[in-house]
Amino acid sequence: MLSIEDIKALMKEMDASSISELKYEAENMKITLKKAQAAAAVAESGQMLVQSAPLQAAQAQPAPQTAQTAVPADTADQTPSDDASLHKITAPMVGTFYSSSSPDTEPFVTKGSKVDEKTVVCIVEAMKLFNEIEAEVRGTIVDVLAEDGQLVEYGQPLFLVKED
Repeated sequence: MLSIEDIKALMKEMDASSISELKYEAENMKITLKKAQAAAAVAESGQMLVQSAPLQAAQAQPAPQTAQTAVPADTADQTPSDDASLHKITAPMVGTFYSSSSPDTEPFVTKGSKVDEKTVVCIVEAMKLFNEIEAEVRGTIVDVLAEDGQLVEYGQPLFLVKED
């Protein structure tokens, strides 16, 4: 039987790959991992659904045969600098990133913007709730790592800030 840590490891590996669905069956356990599909304009999000059911209740299907291949890292995960002096503002939840309050207004912040702890830097929409994300540090925006309308994951870096 898989432990929670094993399932989390599977989810992490799946998230880093181009695989959109994974089924695992063993003993009296069946697990299906699926990446949630978004609108046609967006290929995949990092949000995954985990379903578990006893094998007796599910239809027995042969385990999928998969080959491991190298997949380039998601561009949202690549940061221009691994400089330890830069603070990462990360997504506090899975949702849609918006750089401004509406499509016809200027972004809250851009590269070079000065921010303090209470400066709103973006909105992350989750389940029709629009959550304002604050910088929580004082400094200058060095890079914006997410694009307007992009699906973001929990903990995904959205901005890099050089602290004052």
